[in-house]
Amino acid sequence: MKTFLPVTLLSLVLSGGCTATEKQFTDYVNPFLGTATLWEPEDLGYTRTWKERTWGAEVFPGSSLPNAMVQLSPVTRFRSGAGYQYEDTVIYGFSHTCKGHWNLLHIPLLPVTGEVYPSEYASTFSHDRESARPGYYRVRLDTYGIDAELTSTLRCGFHRYTYPAGADKKLIIDITRSNNHVKEWDIRKMDEYTFSGFQDAEGKMYFYAVSNYPVEAIRQMQDHRHQVSLVTFDRNGKNKPLELKIGFSFVSVENARMNLEQEMLDKRFDQVRKEADTEWNGLLSKIEVTGGTRREKRIFYTTLYRSFLWPALRSDANGDFTDERGSVCNEGFRYYTNPSFWDDYRNKLVLLGMLSPDVTADIIKSITDRGEKRGGYMPTFFHGDHASVFVAGSYLRGITGFDLQRAYNLLLKNATVPDRRGRPYLDEYLARGWIAEKDTVNVPTWDEYKAAVTKTVEYAYDDYATALIARELGDEEHCALLMQRSGNYKNLFDPSTGFWRGKIDSGEWIADFDPYYPYFAYMYREANAWNSLFFAPHDPAGMIALYPSHRAVEQKLDSLFSEPWRGYEAHNMTGFIGNYCHGNQPSHSIPYTYYFIDRQEKAQCMLDSIMDRFYDMGAEKLAYAGMDDAGEMSAWYVFNAIGLYTYSPADPEYLITVPLFDEVKFSLTGGKTFTIRKEGRGKRIRQIRYGDDPVDGWFIRHDRLAQGRELVISTY
Repeated sequence: MKTFLPVTLLSLVLSGGCTATEKQFTDYVNPFLGTATLWEPEDLGYTRTWKERTWGAEVFPGSSLPNAMVQLSPVTRFRSGAGYQYEDTVIYGFSHTCKGHWNLLHIPLLPVTGEVYPSEYASTFSHDRESARPGYYRVRLDTYGIDAELTSTLRCGFHRYTYPAGADKKLIIDITRSNNHVKEWDIRKMDEYTFSGFQDAEGKMYFYAVSNYPVEAIRQMQDHRHQVSLVTFDRNGKNKPLELKIGFSFVSVENARMNLEQEMLDKRFDQVRKEADTEWNGLLSKIEVTGGTRREKRIFYTTLYRSFLWPALRSDANGDFTDERGSVCNEGFRYYTNPSFWDDYRNKLVLLGMLSPDVTADIIKSITDRGEKRGGYMPTFFHGDHASVFVAGSYLRGITGFDLQRAYNLLLKNATVPDRRGRPYLDEYLARGWIAEKDTVNVPTWDEYKAAVTKTVEYAYDDYATALIARELGDEEHCALLMQRSGNYKNLFDPSTGFWRGKIDSGEWIADFDPYYPYFAYMYREANAWNSLFFAPHDPAGMIALYPSHRAVEQKLDSLFSEPWRGYEAHNMTGFIGNYCHGNQPSHSIPYTYYFIDRQEKAQCMLDSIMDRFYDMGAEKLAYAGMDDAGEMSAWYVFNAIGLYTYSPADPEYLITVPLFDEVKFSLTGGKTFTIRKEGRGKRIRQIRYGDDPVDGWFIRHDRLAQGRELVISTY
């Protein structure tokens, strides 16, 4: 991949002439990392037979600020993760929202010249003439000879298109298409230089666009396959680039205009690009690493960058937002989308709280507002009930700028009152402490069932997290009840096999049991029995005690990492060490189990191997082992690279590992900076000190780190 400007020169341009010795953390970020797909058997872990591609990290290379409303990025295919796949060769447009999860991509638009055909307007492009960095994206649209540049603020996008000399300036707005079903849309000319409208597709997103060229006309074009809106601009002979400044809002066109006026209207393109780079550099600089290779720093700062793109802002500059009921509200906080709870409760949301506690508090206010307006149940995502973990872990780490009692009322209802808006199959779980699975045989990988084993063990952890909040609020009755229920993870442990295993209604074990076979939702959620081992973050001692000895646990773990994957093909399972799959989240806490049987060095061998192998894979070295899932995969790398991990994210503590880097300076909000320093080059930890005090055990509490001292990890 070539760039338009060498990285060092681009840094000088963006920094307004800073000297070459000034550190730009954004220089290490490669927004293309994660955009490629795995194809080769040695990377996948099996030989592809299906026509469908496997899932990549599903991330986007375009422009965004941290947790912004706008993600301005190229679309190379719709209905495909983030809309961008590195192997593709055409661009359909530049959309303005993105998560990386087969949704969004609001209001895609593409500059064009010449004749326009509604179904045949995409442009070819080459990676040789494409570049990106945080807050900036550029590409050559070869079909039209147009250089496209994108940058953005929190709620606005800035497009700059350099057309061929003398060419007509036209713009296709693919207003009828996104990654979601488009329910309704509108686009109209407002005045000589302005047009506006909306697109209703997973949220009604309004826009207000100002051009530096007069808008000649807006007309609808349709053929037998597709309809687009075509904007033409005045043919006045000028050859300066076409610039579009677009404000967005999920409230109204008027608010979109207000956002544009407050954030971008009076700014130049290069000024906005520089400000975006500065914003990202400020965030990334909160974790400064020393030592390691340039490759390791590149992966580290790219994964740190990826950890701060979701949840996304949904309120306007004046605080207005559209709530769960469709009403326009203003509650005095920034309103955000729901987190991807099943994925990023494990680590990403903790990292968000450490570096952006104000955003975290507003996210909790947002989900509380949403829950109170949807029947009194806290929102869930895909699987589990992990807002409980997020709220508990955030509060216990000192983030108190939200109403804990209001959040707890919702979480307690999720845990105790069965309803489709809360925990699925909660009635079964309450009645017997586990959820039954269907008694059947030969279940295809992709069939949807209850994922009963995964739900049972995760509900037990959610009970524990909710109990922590009950304890803080003095609700002793529910604290005791929920703590008792937190042991329910034991109910589906099968001592005869050493696996967690599904049961049918009668209480008998499912007979058709193959621990190697992966399921999407039968017994296990996106995993097999091997990748569903050892999940009880709140009770590792009790989990270990289910086995006859530490030796038995060690043998099970050794087998996990050595028993080969049996060649099963699954889009969402790639990147294997033995049967351990790093390409999906359920297994991400398993390597640390070695800690609890006094084999810490074995855990470190696995962690080092995972960091080295699974974050720049494939022919282009631009693929992850699997989906980033809104930053979880990325945050896993960030934490392990600095020598900490959120083994039990509900608890305000971190498991200590061997850092990838020699020294880490971590600046918490509030002015305190703690340092992590590695002594020795080994994988076995000999001693841990914090300041002048030894650390007993493997964990360190958040409040100790917040004292701003030095954590020294001595190895041999």
